[in-house]
Amino acid sequence: MTDAATMKAVVFHQYGPPQKLSVGQVPVPAPAPGEILVRIHATTVNRTDTATLRAHPFFARAMTGLLRPKMQTLGMDFSGTVEALGDGVTAFQLSDRVFGISPDMFGAHAEFLCLLADGMVAHIPENLRFDEAVVGEGAWYASSTTGLLCEGQRCLIYGASGAIGTAAVQLAKSRGVEVTAVVGQRHLLLAERLGADRIINYEQEDFTQIGETFDLVFDAVGKTSWFACRKLLNKNGIFTATDLGPYWSNILLGLWCTITGSRRVRIPFPQVSPEFIRHLATLMAEGRFKGVFDRSYPLEDIVEAFRYVETGQKTGIVVINIP
Repeated sequence: MTDAATMKAVVFHQYGPPQKLSVGQVPVPAPAPGEILVRIHATTVNRTDTATLRAHPFFARAMTGLLRPKMQTLGMDFSGTVEALGDGVTAFQLSDRVFGISPDMFGAHAEFLCLLADGMVAHIPENLRFDEAVVGEGAWYASSTTGLLCEGQRCLIYGASGAIGTAAVQLAKSRGVEVTAVVGQRHLLLAERLGADRIINYEQEDFTQIGETFDLVFDAVGKTSWFACRKLLNKNGIFTATDLGPYWSNILLGLWCTITGSRRVRIPFPQVSPEFIRHLATLMAEGRFKGVFDRSYPLEDIVEAFRYVETGQKTGIVVINIP
């Protein structure tokens, strides 16, 4: 690979709909000391990508760029092989199969990606294909909530069929938690396969009126609120959500609870933790965590992939394969 080498990458220069994306040629990055260069075989399109493309919510521009995006290429999840090593890297060797997430600079919607060798990257378990290993983003967001739970506690997960929800069920079960999953009719068998102890079909039953209480209620899709779920919480129960909620109620209540010290409503933000990715790799190797995949697209169909994710109807993970 020469200094003039280029790669395919999905680029965007303006916020907006998926049509703002295009596949172009950009320089292949060179690993700095302490970094590895990964040749990407698979990545994903997720809610974080679509929200960042549209700069939603608006205040997110404070981090991603006020008028124009600071980053050129989206994509957090990746799996692939180590193509080059920066000086001082000993944890990986050339051709190692790796997976992980790039939570700060994104960049995985491309043929190559540079990242810190001691960052959020780990070896892929031997029994998994590349397209089965792009599970980090949903699990990472789910872990910020499931990490609040202890063995023997009870939680309810609303929206347990998306990338975050399916991950949350499995991560909670790995902690010895009793899980009630709320899904639609077509996802009942999926929730059972994931290990949920009880499954509620929200199309036939109002989950907010079941007369039970939980240590934690997790809205994994951002479509309910504390007001709707407050009767489900026990004395010290916590409500968490992955999104702002109706009329921004989740984040406003979360801020109020932080100020008052009640901590009953939280919008948990995951921490950049290399240990989490390594722990996830262990769970995957042991068969205690498996990605749930909806469909896959080639890199050239990235616009269609974004459009599909924006419908809000995906089950689990949408994969982008890069030959």
